[in-house]
Amino acid sequence: MTSGTPSVARTYDFIGFGDEVPGILALVAAAREYRRRMGVFPRSLLMLKGDSQQGIGGHLVRGGLAYLDRSQVPEKVRDRFGLPTFGDGSTLYSEFLQRTGVIQVALDSRRADVVLRQMLREAGVDILSRIEIESVNKEDTRLRSIRLTKGEVYAAEHFIDSTVNAELAQAAGVPKLPGFGTLGLPDSELSVSLVFETEGLEPFALKQMELEYIKRFSNRSDTEAQRFLNVAADGDAGLANLLRLELLDQFGKPRSMWIGPDYIDVPTKALSIAYHAFRGTKLSLGESFSILDNANVARLPNGRLAWNALLFWATAAEAEALARSGAKPTPAMLKEMTFIDRWFKSLGATRVRSMPELYIRHAGNITNTVQPLSGTQMLMGGIPTAEALGTFGYHFDIRGGILGLKERAQAKGIQQIYFQQPLFNVGMRHAIVRSVPNLAVISPASGFVGLASSAGRIVEFNAGVGQAIGIAAAIALLSKRTLAQISNSEVRSVLAQTGKLPRLYPLVYPEEAARLQKLEKALAPTSLA
Repeated sequence: MTSGTPSVARTYDFIGFGDEVPGILALVAAAREYRRRMGVFPRSLLMLKGDSQQGIGGHLVRGGLAYLDRSQVPEKVRDRFGLPTFGDGSTLYSEFLQRTGVIQVALDSRRADVVLRQMLREAGVDILSRIEIESVNKEDTRLRSIRLTKGEVYAAEHFIDSTVNAELAQAAGVPKLPGFGTLGLPDSELSVSLVFETEGLEPFALKQMELEYIKRFSNRSDTEAQRFLNVAADGDAGLANLLRLELLDQFGKPRSMWIGPDYIDVPTKALSIAYHAFRGTKLSLGESFSILDNANVARLPNGRLAWNALLFWATAAEAEALARSGAKPTPAMLKEMTFIDRWFKSLGATRVRSMPELYIRHAGNITNTVQPLSGTQMLMGGIPTAEALGTFGYHFDIRGGILGLKERAQAKGIQQIYFQQPLFNVGMRHAIVRSVPNLAVISPASGFVGLASSAGRIVEFNAGVGQAIGIAAAIALLSKRTLAQISNSEVRSVLAQTGKLPRLYPLVYPEEAARLQKLEKALAPTSLA
């Protein structure tokens, strides 16, 4: 439509803004619950800024993040409840993984695109890509419609924002703290990744290469290898020693990569040292802008390996700008990829290609949600079991670090900034906006406080929240209420009635929670204290 064409208003029951997997699953859940009750599908629309021709599914598809972070459940809990490796999670997310053929953690983005399109088509959801918001229209506190820069207007009763920076929520006037503003660090942000795929590298041959690097870099008598290590450390003796120490276990044996059925875990920086020696840059994210970090590698069909390893430093303002620009890699990032290409081909790769979009881990958090969720609450087991919609476990993952966290904590007299991995009951009300009660934000930008977003940003967690929000949206539409008026208990009842309520197995860590509460309270800005 040209700018001179009159506006066309289209009305839906549900609009999803952003095509991250949790948001897609929320629309599917809403459509399925509505149909279960009414016999027909509702009118639903998925809007995205990205190009749908490059795939539907946000950073898991166009960003190529093939190595899925799964719920981490301690062995003693699994044994007690008879749980599988990753616990008992969202039935809708499990269906998605089953349909895409995931063995354990590796998601083939090409297959995921096909399956997500199928799920949307089955649920009667329209798709509109390459869009930009010009403005939104509100009636009292409720969001009513979105006007696009092309002039089209799309109205709905309920809206679901799954963008990493809560872009629709921001347009609707929802306040957001940039970076880790909930910890008083509004300029600090997690690193972003440019995932790349290689072809022609056989995992066990790669393991042998890595073993050779480990042996040589840990051998102080190997002068040539030590020279390379010192290049990667940029002459920093302390860093060089640290890198050497982590190459071997407590018995002096190489800590080489672990090759699983559909993944490779890389516990040391042996490959990183070799790359940075080749590159001539220091293996320090803050000093070099980018590093090849310990890799999470997904093993994909036809010998493809997807590497989540290339990290780029980002401030809060840069993360927000990257998210608004469609998560496109910058020229500097693409330049770094030329060195990645050359180095991996020197190891035997026949092809190296980067993904069209970045994996942006975090870009601030909205405030004004119905029930904010803190890291302290996670360590206390999450929401009460009587209301819970599932259980999820993951460590407080701050890959690349949070600039200033240690220093700000120490200034407040707090030494501990690392905490026990939580295993907590999941609810949905941290994702529902109090000030715009027909809007939910299901993403790392939800109403997380303190360290909560570092565990709550994981897709599997948000997929469970998305399924719940979808059911809540259907209930709200049919009962003429807002999302903010729907309780966890109402959604729990539906999950129980339909045989989709997972088992619950939270753990409470009172002492750890007390320590984290001290940190989160001490560092919180005045507005949240």
